Amino acid sequence: MARTTITAVQASRAGTTLPAAVAGDAVNGNSIANDGRTVLIVRNTNASSTARTITFQTNVKVDGLTGPVRSETIPAGETQVFGPFSPNEYGSPLAINVDNAELTIQAVRV
Repeated sequence: MARTTITAVQASRAGTTLPAAVAGDAVNGNSIANDGRTVLIVRNTNASSTARTITFQTNVKVDGLTGPVRSETIPAGETQVFGPFSPNEYGSPLAINVDNAELTIQAVRV
């Protein structure tokens, strides 16, 4: 199935309203256009103590094998910022996987 697309808002000196958070697609994954200037704001909305994991796919291959991925754990109730991501290493679009829809994502292009 196709990944669910996330759209970034452009940051500005005059101020930019953050977009509504999008629940991560734990079944199909998410993708976002990646020019190396986008950061992701990811919140674990789990109210108890369950940490959740977000994984960023890499674009690097060795001998035709997909390279390693970058996985990060976000504690319950915490918000973290990730990026920017080099298109040479992470591709465009950037492919994102979450282990649970309790991870919400907002994207800002800087």
